[in-house]
Amino acid sequence: IRSVTILLAILLCFSCSVVEAQRRRPNILVIVTDDMGYGDIGIHGSKDIPTANIDALAKVGIRFSDANASGPYFSPSRAGLLTGRYQQRFGHEFNLDMSPDYSDFGLPLSETTMADRLKSAGYRTALVGKWHLGFGDKFHPMARGFDEFFGFLGHSHSYLDSEKASLNPIFDGRRVVNEIPYLTDLLTDRAVAFIKRQKSQPFFLYLAFNAVHTPMEATDKYLARFSYIEDKKRRTYAAMLSAMDDGIGKTLAALRSEGLEEDTLIFFLNDNGGPTMAGTTINGSSNAPLRGSKRQTLEGGIRVAFIIRWKGHLAEGQMDSRPIIQLDVLPTAVAAAGVRSQGQFDGVNLLP
Repeated sequence: IRSVTILLAILLCFSCSVVEAQRRRPNILVIVTDDMGYGDIGIHGSKDIPTANIDALAKVGIRFSDANASGPYFSPSRAGLLTGRYQQRFGHEFNLDMSPDYSDFGLPLSETTMADRLKSAGYRTALVGKWHLGFGDKFHPMARGFDEFFGFLGHSHSYLDSEKASLNPIFDGRRVVNEIPYLTDLLTDRAVAFIKRQKSQPFFLYLAFNAVHTPMEATDKYLARFSYIEDKKRRTYAAMLSAMDDGIGKTLAALRSEGLEEDTLIFFLNDNGGPTMAGTTINGSSNAPLRGSKRQTLEGGIRVAFIIRWKGHLAEGQMDSRPIIQLDVLPTAVAAAGVRSQGQFDGVNLLP
């Protein structure tokens, strides 16, 4: 009798664990790159810059070949991403400066962010990287639904010298960090640490790299990989992109090592096209074969890389040619999380 009782208890525990696994809400990981050229990753035909980790993610996920951003430069595009709504609906159609004149501007407080929605549903929420949606206290990420923040509030930041950005420092929460190693590596390390620390609780991690936005700065470690590229700006750009690709690989490896691959819905996308035209701060990117640049609504300015991966739940190794937009990320994420949405979205749930 005792043996049977023990066996029944084991079976009951196993059954409960299976049900719990089935009910577990997925982690949400949104990886955003900054000013990356459409033609600069392997899946889009790049020949001179290997992007093994981004390409591998596409190979096991779904790649959308006709994905678009709702704006041709970064602050409006990020406002759309985090609200699931066209930024024109709430007047966020311009980039924010870090001057005092802009201290009262930011993502309107009337808007509910993806972090707000997931935090209210019990998710632990974190932003690692670039914010650029307001630098006044009321617009701070930790006032807009993020439990944790490590990054900067403005539009760009030095990768090597924190002293160059006194008006736009690196923050750990609300505390200024005065010394940084290579910033892309540091953001990766913080993302990995968050994943390992939060593995037992559903989380939303918004990993917003500032690579490959200017200033053009890379370490010798990454520059050495591209000695064959003669153009100095293009070589530095390649090194910066390679560092970010390494970081994406380390972040995805952390999910695997913690057994979270099947419990994590991953989005990878760019905020807008690469800046390639005169009048913009050119970073050495290429939008080939598309015409146009960041700040233009030609395809080179708004057509972006877009990959979705959810192991065991979505198809693998597929390409979908239907047009989508970055506004679809939020409705898809909250649908996967089982969060009942209130308000109007302009994006749609892509899971079906």
